[in-house]
Amino acid sequence: MLEVCLLGTGGMVPLPKRHLTALMVRYNGSNILIDCGEGTQVAIKKKGWSPYPIDTILFTHYHADHISGLPGLLLTLGNCDRREPLMICGPRGLRRVVDALRIISPQLPYEIIYKEYAEPMETWQRNDFHIRAFRVNHRVECYGYRIDIRRQGRFQVERAKELGLPCPLWGRLQHGETVEHEGTMYTPDMVMGEARRGLSLVYCTDTRPTDRIVEEATDTDLFICEGMYGEGEKDQNAKRYKHMTMEEAARMAAKAKPRRMWYTHYSPANMNPKQYEKGLRKIYDKIEVPKDGKSIDLKFDDEA
Repeated sequence: MLEVCLLGTGGMVPLPKRHLTALMVRYNGSNILIDCGEGTQVAIKKKGWSPYPIDTILFTHYHADHISGLPGLLLTLGNCDRREPLMICGPRGLRRVVDALRIISPQLPYEIIYKEYAEPMETWQRNDFHIRAFRVNHRVECYGYRIDIRRQGRFQVERAKELGLPCPLWGRLQHGETVEHEGTMYTPDMVMGEARRGLSLVYCTDTRPTDRIVEEATDTDLFICEGMYGEGEKDQNAKRYKHMTMEEAARMAAKAKPRRMWYTHYSPANMNPKQYEKGLRKIYDKIEVPKDGKSIDLKFDDEA
């Protein structure tokens, strides 16, 4: 089960009932935070979660509404006597930006590991999370993220018996090891079925629509996308400032066909984004227009 919480949905400036942009996901003891706008720590507390287990922070870009909550979060982790390393990932300039913010939090009892992107697309694994950062189209270098929890096939007991493999070797094969038995080498693919559908989500803000976003969001369990402007007359603002209207995002979803789509990163002038939901569902019926704190537990198909 992949736990997802949209901690903050605001863009540009925080509002009394709307924190700035942040998303937190949890799986099998590992916690990832995407962006860390002002109010992120408060939002985590409201959810009833703790910031302490966060082991990875992914930044889309370095505008203040996406990173202004970082110094306080780093200090909180230090005050909790954290000792485990923290990985922080983001576009070029990451270390320079974070080091500048750390002027007010210089002494930390844990190491920060930096991963700074050099390519338009980068893929890596962090614990059970398979992460892909892909560049989008904003005024500054900005990335969207796809997160996958992969799921291997079922262990084929009868096949293992046919091969004469003793039970003590089964677990090692299930965990990806190659084993030797009576002079013969056995690989996991010899006893594992086809990979099953895993879990996936895509998160992107601060961008114009792109084909890459559609490709990444195709058939995902959850697509979270910027909905900066709801009003039709804001089309020119969206183009000028490299943002997206809610209708543009809905049309991408209609092409990608995710199982669910949520909006985030609303303009502070968009005081009631929920009012557009009915019309947007005419474009794609899996759309939701959530508030801060919207959560979901994504489950594997045979667990749902």
